[in-house]
Amino acid sequence: MHSYDYSFLKRSIPGSIVGLTSIIADLKAKEDFRKTQYKETFETLQKTAMIKSVEGSNAIEGIVTSTSRIKEMIDGAAPETHDEKEISGYKDALNLIHTNHSDLDVREDVILAFHRMIVGQTNSAGAGKYKSVDNYIMEYGRDGSRRIRFKPVSAKDVPGDMEQMLLAYYEARQDAEISPLLLIPCFVLDFLCIHPFSDGNGRISRLLIVLLLYLAGYDIVRYVSFEGEIKAHKESYYDALERSSELWHENKNDYTPCIVFFLQIMYRCFKELDGSFTEMSIKKAKKSERVENVLMNAIVPISKQEIAEKVPDVSIKTVELVLSRMLKEKKIRKIGSYKDARYFRSC
Repeated sequence: MHSYDYSFLKRSIPGSIVGLTSIIADLKAKEDFRKTQYKETFETLQKTAMIKSVEGSNAIEGIVTSTSRIKEMIDGAAPETHDEKEISGYKDALNLIHTNHSDLDVREDVILAFHRMIVGQTNSAGAGKYKSVDNYIMEYGRDGSRRIRFKPVSAKDVPGDMEQMLLAYYEARQDAEISPLLLIPCFVLDFLCIHPFSDGNGRISRLLIVLLLYLAGYDIVRYVSFEGEIKAHKESYYDALERSSELWHENKNDYTPCIVFFLQIMYRCFKELDGSFTEMSIKKAKKSERVENVLMNAIVPISKQEIAEKVPDVSIKTVELVLSRMLKEKKIRKIGSYKDARYFRSC
């Protein structure tokens, strides 16, 4: 049996990972500040994020329908096909998290409820129940060949392993020395290694990520699709899972690849939020004002080229003039030089 113990997160964590968690915490603080000023803009982003999340998480598993149909189902349309029924179930579970996360916790009954929601319309007999037979995580070659990528916990051991994993999580989240941003990917990897259900484990794991982030105080998943970012980097996602699961049964696995991937996705989510917000907030501004808005609304340092890409109808000369003026007025600061130079607001 795998030994569930997250106390290692208090020691032997590479400095680069610790530094990245600090950057993300700072980006969160900037997001929180911006949210108080631009409530309507954030509300506009919510529906787009919901669509991308429902679409992305299911597409990772090959469960698809058109974007227009997903929009219709989010607005209340009834699902018509097998795939649409599963997509609709995921939509319901995700909406439950968004609207009631303060009343939810990562418990066995909640996890089973999520499973009932996502597969209940297509597999009522197995919905909300752990697997009854052993399963395998398979990889399929282009020639149709198969290989076992990972052998999960046996069906008979699932209840005990789930209990131990949850207890270890409860213990770790009460420890002030353990960062929740490091705990979340470790917990999710363990869940996927247990693979407690005959179907739907990947989608449940992504629902758990959303819930865990809410519980940790990160609501960026309401405005940016975490699942969509995973889908966009699916190969790296599967590679990280495979590397972190090696020797898992022997308690010799390395969680680092999954931690790094998770933090990188978090950073990309903040970058995506920054881009979406900037695009919406500068549409009606004059050219020089639009350049200034890009700089003042950026939550991560931005290069001259990135500014130009956000305002493609503004000349590089205008961008340079605005940069020069704002530097003199001390509204922004500059790091790096020449082509590597990046700019960010002073306060």
